[in-house]
Amino acid sequence: MKDLKKIWYLCVAIVFVAAGFIINASAQDRDRVVRTISSRPVNQPPAPAATTDKPVSTLVQSRPTNRPPLVQDIQIARPAVEESKVKKTVSSNARGASSILASRSIFSSNVTGMMQQSIYEKLGIPYLYGSSGPNRYDCSGFVWSVFGDAGMPFTRVSARSLWSMSEPVSGDDRFRFGTLVFMNGLGHMGIVADEYGFYHASSSKGITYSKFAGYWENRIVGFRKLNLTSAPADTER
Repeated sequence: MKDLKKIWYLCVAIVFVAAGFIINASAQDRDRVVRTISSRPVNQPPAPAATTDKPVSTLVQSRPTNRPPLVQDIQIARPAVEESKVKKTVSSNARGASSILASRSIFSSNVTGMMQQSIYEKLGIPYLYGSSGPNRYDCSGFVWSVFGDAGMPFTRVSARSLWSMSEPVSGDDRFRFGTLVFMNGLGHMGIVADEYGFYHASSSKGITYSKFAGYWENRIVGFRKLNLTSAPADTER
């Protein structure tokens, strides 16, 4: 009887041991679930999605190109130096066609052309009081030289004397080429180019073209046309 009990207890023990081995084996066959715990706070917005964009430099380098390599040096063209506005205005007026100025001149086409040429050749020559050229001119010396070069000589006189020997003009005749304009209480004079300006010997710029508008418009005494038949013989300056 005691032997049967021992056999029974032994069988029960064997059953429990076998059951333990079966349970342990089945547990090892299951997939282990690992729960990932995020370190990001729960009250923060979700992290931005990872991007696969490459840097700009990498994209540029990776693009194929069929362009040949640049072998020449790059040269930047510098803008040409702009000429003085006064000089540019003078050149355009002095070089104008005689046929165009003839209709706006008090002289014939031939005389007008010679006066133009004489004025153009003198542009930029410095001023010197009392001088009549060829390397320096004052205002009346400039006028005297231009008229002489155009075949209309007269005795070298002052601006005030030229006022006395010339005839007054009015209206549109005041702005015809070749008319004389007197300024600064008859202390200065020049040759009218057109309705916009005149040629003269400037103490600061030499022989030049100046506009009436601005500095000179309030200094004009009057406009005159030279009458060469009554030129005085004095040498006043």
